[in-house]
Amino acid sequence: MPRSLRLPAMLVAVVVVAEAGVLLLRPRESGPQPKAVLPTAYFSTAEIDRAEAFRSRQLALYGLRLAIEAGVLVALVRRPPKRLTGATRRPVVLGAVAGAGISLALGAATLPVRVIAREASKDVGLVTQGWADYAADVVKGELVGAAMAGVGGALVVVVIRRFGRRWWIAGSAVIVGYGIVLTYLAPIVIEPLFNEFKPLPRGDLRSDVLSLASRAGVEVGEVYEVDASRRTTASNAYVAGLGQTKRVVLYDNLLRDFKPAEVRLIVAHELAHVRYRDVPQGLLYLALVAPMAMFATALAAERLTPRRAATPAASLPAIALSAMVLTVSVGFISNQLSRAVEKRADFYALGLVPEPDVMIAMQQRLVRSNVSDPDPPALVRLLLATHPPAIERIGMAEALRD
Repeated sequence: MPRSLRLPAMLVAVVVVAEAGVLLLRPRESGPQPKAVLPTAYFSTAEIDRAEAFRSRQLALYGLRLAIEAGVLVALVRRPPKRLTGATRRPVVLGAVAGAGISLALGAATLPVRVIAREASKDVGLVTQGWADYAADVVKGELVGAAMAGVGGALVVVVIRRFGRRWWIAGSAVIVGYGIVLTYLAPIVIEPLFNEFKPLPRGDLRSDVLSLASRAGVEVGEVYEVDASRRTTASNAYVAGLGQTKRVVLYDNLLRDFKPAEVRLIVAHELAHVRYRDVPQGLLYLALVAPMAMFATALAAERLTPRRAATPAASLPAIALSAMVLTVSVGFISNQLSRAVEKRADFYALGLVPEPDVMIAMQQRLVRSNVSDPDPPALVRLLLATHPPAIERIGMAEALRD
């Protein structure tokens, strides 16, 4: 293949492999076709208009943040710091410093946009955190991100020095291993830096959770309540961790503001993720996509890296820029899988807790508490949505009720 065509061919291959991964891992059973329903039957015009305006503003800020990150990386690629392009006796240390520096530069450049996004959330009543606590979280987040990027930068330098132009082969294995380790450690090392987690106390809710887990035939690990209300009025729940760190996490404002029947249905949804091993399945998708994506990243970085560069660390800005573009692009594709997985979890939850009316009421409450657009435009849904929109979830409940 002509050298000039290798990169375009690899980019096409990444898309093909990502789509193939979606088809391979997509759930075969995800419930009935949602009934066609109108948002205005469940939400007021004012609620819909408010959610649409908030979504549009946050989407514009998300695009601006991506543009700023890309601009910073392009600037670093075109004019890399002299320290990166010169010879060094400690290339791995230089790679760690460069990785951390890139992370901090991106964080500083996008901070104003993040502050504006926070203010937009505050305007609609989602923010409960004061500026001092927010600043502390930003500092902790930037330090954690810099540490992780520093480790990543050092590992990239190690594999480039060891494998040369074939570094992407080892690099893809590193990416997958990194994902596994991070998924395992995040609930016990990173997340407690930002929130307090406590096991769900003995009582009716814990008994309900254990009963549901028994009926689902899953080892749920532990169920935790997190003090999310210190930052937001939004409600949520999620599954995290692997093996001994596996857990279901429920927001404290979810437990406080939602009815017990609604909480049971949300817990049943999360138990579906445990039953179908959706977290490990996500890592499997990463393993399928990583080799081709890393190959494309290596080819793009090779074209972008200045020829005068004398150290592997000099290629880090180009690798970061290429990886960012590919990550965002693959994310558009992988969101198809995420939506299908979430739809299956809804269907399973309604089998475990067969209360469609409760599902409808719960979706209405989530939309209002989270200021979510219940029926976003098709393009936004296709590219960015990780969950089915509320109106589709209500439509499934209506179909099952009929």
